[in-house]
Amino acid sequence: MTLPSTQNNTKPDSIIRYFLLCWTILNVIQAGTLELHADEAYYWMYSRFLDWGYFDHPPMVALFIRIGDSVMHNELGLRLITVLTSTTSIYVLWLILKKYAVNEWAFMLVVSGTLILHIYGFTTTPDAPLFFFAVLFYFFYQKYIVEDSWLLALILGVVVACMLYSKYHAVLLVAFTVVSNIKLLKRPSFYFIALIAVALFTPHILWQVNHDFPSINYHLYERAVKIYNPENSYLYLPGQLLMAGPLIGWFLFYAAFTTKIKDAFIRCLMVNGIGTFGFFFFTTFRGEAQPHWTLIAFAPLIMLALIRFNQWGNLPKWFNTVAIINIILIVSLRLGMVFELPIVTRIGQIKSYYGFKEWAKAVHQKAGNAYMILDDGFQNPAKYNYYTNSLKGFSYDSRYYRRTQFEIWPIEAQMQHQRVYHLIDSLKPIVTDSISTKAGTWYSYWINDVRTYQKILIGVPYTSLKLLPGEKKAIDLTVANPYPYTVNFSNKAIQNEVLLGACFFKSGGLKFAQRSGNDFNEIVLKPGQSTHYTFHLVAPPEKGKYELIFSVRTRPFEGSKNSRIIDLEIE
Repeated sequence: MTLPSTQNNTKPDSIIRYFLLCWTILNVIQAGTLELHADEAYYWMYSRFLDWGYFDHPPMVALFIRIGDSVMHNELGLRLITVLTSTTSIYVLWLILKKYAVNEWAFMLVVSGTLILHIYGFTTTPDAPLFFFAVLFYFFYQKYIVEDSWLLALILGVVVACMLYSKYHAVLLVAFTVVSNIKLLKRPSFYFIALIAVALFTPHILWQVNHDFPSINYHLYERAVKIYNPENSYLYLPGQLLMAGPLIGWFLFYAAFTTKIKDAFIRCLMVNGIGTFGFFFFTTFRGEAQPHWTLIAFAPLIMLALIRFNQWGNLPKWFNTVAIINIILIVSLRLGMVFELPIVTRIGQIKSYYGFKEWAKAVHQKAGNAYMILDDGFQNPAKYNYYTNSLKGFSYDSRYYRRTQFEIWPIEAQMQHQRVYHLIDSLKPIVTDSISTKAGTWYSYWINDVRTYQKILIGVPYTSLKLLPGEKKAIDLTVANPYPYTVNFSNKAIQNEVLLGACFFKSGGLKFAQRSGNDFNEIVLKPGQSTHYTFHLVAPPEKGKYELIFSVRTRPFEGSKNSRIIDLEIE
């Protein structure tokens, strides 16, 4: 099948501009009518505390949100820059592909049929700026291959820095590009690119150093699982095919990775595509690889597929029809979200987009101007903060959860010794009230004179230990106070007592816990001060492998994760 062409009448660029106008209008409607995803609300909080880095990601997404939110504080404002850069990215892809005489109708069918581009046409997470700067990188790199220019090198250095400030996955694009063209190492201007990128990225590196490398520790160590789950691997490919298009995804992969390599740029696209998809497949052996993590690989996938279409000359007769049906399915899903059709809003992740604006209003009516605490999850406190346009929501990240940016922000320090509103998702004897909304039923009670110690740092002189069942061992802990005020662990005349515990986890659950001696409550630390404390540990009675952490607990909370994980084996 030969796709229609406008080469002899209407200019292809005009058709593409009309397509981009429709694309932008659809994204504006979606962005302005759909409630925030939890991650978007979390990154909105990033934008309230602009910094050179954050626990989970670099800061570019915060800047995107800050700019749009300063124009208007609503969902469209938060997503505004993403909508604009999505349209720009697609147009730049078209400019790159003009060299290969790609058919404009094929371009529109593929782009509008790629599901992941619809998701990140408005969703504002670090992936959105990463994709934008990645496309810019390919645009200028295509020129740089032909022209070894210091100006292009300067631009590429800035673009690479922007990619790194968007998401750490940018390292893959840079590495695979160099692998695809080793001759770059012979160009003096190549080292100028590296120098510019590193110099611009240095503030983030220094932020990581000053905060003890939280992003590296989380992504490389804390996030890794000890037990391999085969499901992560065998669901990876179907997830990628779905992101490429529910009906045409398989064909795009086939076309892309059978493209004949005729120049250095196509080779760059091929190495980046195979390398990135392959890299994230291998990460499934360490844990889950979420489908959208590969967004950076979809730029080369789309370009390679379209170049291959041009190499073929003719496409299968069925492609046009199937591609149009594929687009209808995706657009129907999006419109179903806009008009809140029950058949759509009940779907898994989509369900979380609805009901939280009403939920935040209902909770705020109860909590008033007081701080509101939720347990184990940055998502709902972030949504509460966004929809109340405040910073009164706080996530108490317990020893059962992971650490987040809430351990770095000053919110915890500001709420100490105040009366706070504690919202939980299960009924307990302490509960005094409840709230029912579309987002579910929630239970609550008030805590007087709250005190928490999520930022207290407990240093352990071991990364692993081997002990016998019931063996006693004195461990020299270092307890450090990073707060801007004095910390007193005393329980005298205090309503909510504090204790230090050793927690033994096995198979994802807490198996044993041991409380410290009362001498822990004699510790008083001035701001920035640290001290040594001897914990007399008693090993669990059951043999096996455990994860040991030390946790500072204040009632009524479960206790925070104050030390790194120590691998403990009871022989």
